Amino acid sequence: MTTKLDKVLYTAEAHTVGGRDGAGKSSDGAIDVKLSSPGSGKPGTNPEQLFAVGYAACFIGAMKAVGPKISVKVPDDVSIDSKVSLGPTNGGAAYGISVALAITLPGLDDAQKKLLVDTAHQVCPYSNATRGNIDVEITIA
Repeated sequence: MTTKLDKVLYTAEAHTVGGRDGAGKSSDGAIDVKLSSPGSGKPGTNPEQLFAVGYAACFIGAMKAVGPKISVKVPDDVSIDSKVSLGPTNGGAAYGISVALAITLPGLDDAQKKLLVDTAHQVCPYSNATRGNIDVEITIA
């Protein structure tokens, strides 16, 4: 079932040319990146790196949004080490990605960490977009 937005709060716009060996720029100019294929040695980033940064940033935002509702203060030095892996699926007929998030929440006890991460995982837009579609492994450091 497709999830429909109740209301649009923000729309990101970008223009990309050349695919993995091209460039992309956001409509406001905040992002202007050269793209290159993973492992090519060419200058630039790739979609997997951008997804890794985006998912981690979004997940931290989700924790900050839910923290006050569950009475857990998100530490100022919260961090996420994210990995996005690319590989063949269906015997090489297609390609897919998987995600691993290692979340560090200094100063919280184990119960607070688990509650915060589990609650954020239910509201994070990236988590909701990937749930049931790709492997997402979340660990708490």
